[in-house]
Amino acid sequence: MEWLWPWIQVLCFLVLTDLLWTLPISKEQWPRLEDMELAEGYLRRFYHMSPSSGPRPRNRRATSALGEKIREMQGFFSLKQTGRLDLQTLSVMRKHRCGVPDVENYSFNPDQIKWKNHTITYRIDQYTPDLTQEEVDTSFRLALKVWSDAAPLKFIKVNHDKADIILSFAKKTHGDFFPFDGPKGVLAHAFEPGEDMGGDVHFDEDEIWTMGYNLFTVAAHELGHSLGLSHSKDPSSLMYPNYNYYNGAQYTLPRDDALGIQALYGKPVRKQDPPNLPKKCDPNFSVDAVAVFGQEIVFFKNSPASKLSHFMQEAHKAHWHLAVLIVCFHRVPNAVKVLCVSGPKYWVVRQLKMKSHFGSIYDYGFPARVRHIDAAVHISEYGKTFFFIGRDYYRYDEHRRRMDPGFPRNIQTDWPGIGRRVDAAFELQGTIYLFSGTKAYNYDYRQNRLLNRILANAWLGC
Repeated sequence: MEWLWPWIQVLCFLVLTDLLWTLPISKEQWPRLEDMELAEGYLRRFYHMSPSSGPRPRNRRATSALGEKIREMQGFFSLKQTGRLDLQTLSVMRKHRCGVPDVENYSFNPDQIKWKNHTITYRIDQYTPDLTQEEVDTSFRLALKVWSDAAPLKFIKVNHDKADIILSFAKKTHGDFFPFDGPKGVLAHAFEPGEDMGGDVHFDEDEIWTMGYNLFTVAAHELGHSLGLSHSKDPSSLMYPNYNYYNGAQYTLPRDDALGIQALYGKPVRKQDPPNLPKKCDPNFSVDAVAVFGQEIVFFKNSPASKLSHFMQEAHKAHWHLAVLIVCFHRVPNAVKVLCVSGPKYWVVRQLKMKSHFGSIYDYGFPARVRHIDAAVHISEYGKTFFFIGRDYYRYDEHRRRMDPGFPRNIQTDWPGIGRRVDAAFELQGTIYLFSGTKAYNYDYRQNRLLNRILANAWLGC
């Protein structure tokens, strides 16, 4: 048997050699030719690599140039920047994506290319047979809304030839020197704002839309390019170059994209919401002022009522808070004279559709420390007007045109049963109605006694 031992060794060597030749080659060390061709095409298209840096470089300079471009691509996608065509790098290169290069990230330069007019027209030149026209229209409308919600932009669909942005579906070579590559790979591409083809968006008709790729997602991304945005390195961004699925009905533009579009066009102009007026039957409801106009009682809360016409409109424009309104002096048919007080000023309105005139509250003899009047009520029977300020009140004699001596006096002392301060007041048929917080008081000024106490919003049917 000893004579067989050398032959056994030779046979083992041959088997081991055959096994070594058939083992797969590490792609990290020896990329296949097709991998190099994929990488070359990718880097040429998206990172402006020159053809001289093509596959299987023959010299050290070409090898260095290829490595630099791979390293640049790895940096964009937050990969380990080895400069080698490893498995992770190839995996990213194989992902389905936008056809616009990655060599520029968001630019916040105000001189960056953008549309001068914030009202932008668009037209759909060619539809895809994968979807109904209504589905395509809806997808594009939702995609545009993503951007108009984040910036002061308005998009108008037109049917004539002249439009800022033209959207179409096409295959392979389609007249723009950037042919599509068939199914998968590049899904669409767009052009920056400008004349002729500027702003246009082309979708690869070789893709299966909606069943394969969501049209809203791709359109929203490409329209970002049409508005002047470049690709973002943020994987959560809409402007990230690789395809991600998003639901158009529930999508909100991420912060990265919102900052980018606002850097170009500014922030959206929001319509000012009306003041949040409390519900009239809220148990915490209170009033700021009350006025009587003929047979009507007008209650004021936070903002002026429209019944004061021109005067109120002007007051509202000036942002005056009308804290006090009183019926005073006298009333004659069709000529209601109302004194309105805000801070140290007052206004007199003789009729609702007439302009007012104003003066200083100090004309009535108030001391300089009084800066604001909470409420006032005129008792025509006695020719007196009561002014409520904090916890005190003043009494003014209309006939003598001066304050009565001995004032101010304490409210709780002279008006038993009333709260510490009065927010609003009016007189009706021999009775004074006083409002303090959430309460309203019916006070008989002839007998100087409290008749009734109810919630303030009981006057409003609550």
